[in-house]
Amino acid sequence: MTRLQLRIAGILISAICLVVAVATLIGFFAISYPAPERAAGPVAFQIRALNGFVNNDTAVFSPVTDADVAALGPERRDLTDALRSRLNADGIDLPVTVYDVPESGAAVAIVDIAGEYISIDFPSDALPPLDFWLVIGAWMAIIVVGVIVVSLVMAYRVTRPFAVLEQAVGTVGPDGILPHVPETGSGESKETAMMLNRLSDRLRTAMESRMRLVAAAGHDFRTPMTRMRLRAEFLEEEERLAWIRDIDELERIADSAIGLVREEVSNAPLEVIALDQLLRGEVEDLVAQGYRIQLDYIESAVLPLPPLAIRRALRNLLINAATHGGGARVTMLVNDEAATVIIQDDGPGIPEDLVKQVFEPFFRAAPGRMKTIPGAGLGLALALEIVERVGGTLQLSNRPKGGLEQKVSLLIQVPN
Repeated sequence: MTRLQLRIAGILISAICLVVAVATLIGFFAISYPAPERAAGPVAFQIRALNGFVNNDTAVFSPVTDADVAALGPERRDLTDALRSRLNADGIDLPVTVYDVPESGAAVAIVDIAGEYISIDFPSDALPPLDFWLVIGAWMAIIVVGVIVVSLVMAYRVTRPFAVLEQAVGTVGPDGILPHVPETGSGESKETAMMLNRLSDRLRTAMESRMRLVAAAGHDFRTPMTRMRLRAEFLEEEERLAWIRDIDELERIADSAIGLVREEVSNAPLEVIALDQLLRGEVEDLVAQGYRIQLDYIESAVLPLPPLAIRRALRNLLINAATHGGGARVTMLVNDEAATVIIQDDGPGIPEDLVKQVFEPFFRAAPGRMKTIPGAGLGLALALEIVERVGGTLQLSNRPKGGLEQKVSLLIQVPN
């Protein structure tokens, strides 16, 4: 957010300073290079004064000789026309010509008053004196400092709501709920925080309503399924077995849905556990149940985790590999940052265009196998929910030589 503030402040500072600089340059050129009409005014005033003085006084002025005029530069026609026009407007008709002065680059007006040529200097086009530049520099410095301060304050106020949003997004929990944001700060920040808190309340209500609905539906399934199971006992053997299989499938779906909801709302306390021992115990238990699972290289790791939830997640992943991959091989590697459990199988894998969908609830990569392979399609969704809740990651990918690889990375957080 600091970068955004600096960018906005930079835009404001650049824009205002550019406007001030352009205005200053225009003023400078207007002062340094006056238009002929404006420059002719002061000279016309002096000529009027001298004309009246000479006509009413016998004083003698030092005349300008022809040699002096010849030493001047070329005629400035624009200034000459402007000066004559200004004198004519005042009712004065005197022969006057304006020349450039080669030495100084300025201009001089030569006017014939009472038979004598008199020179009058035009306002100089030279650059302003040093004092002028010091004043301009101080003025610009004050403006720039003021602009920087105002721009930084305005950038902070403008971006403060974005900072509130950034903070809120960074604190979103694994359940997808926005925590309440303190309603403090400027008016914009308070308004943003109030809107985020209203959104958080609505999201929490919607999530809780959804979870209650799923849990209630899963629970209510049990009563009719029990009645169906009892009635199936009175059917013929072949038909009874088919009914029992369907009822077992419905029970698995209901149990998985309830388990997913419970995991989303649970806040199981963390315990420091030996992950390698938990993994070994779970593999031994599943092998005893007939699953083909092989332990390869296992390193030791002690992590603060919710033991029951992690056991459920690893169990789902192991059963997934053993069931759909025809067997599983388990490896656990540990470094300074994380403990990684890698579960590989030699099954058909998952089509690449479906890999991103496997964590969706009730998704089956091959729906046709539902008749031969039991499952509700919630095992991976439940495992992902548990792993992400403890700050870990779960990734699935197809192996180059065939089969699927499931990789669980759990951060090592040593308690104080």
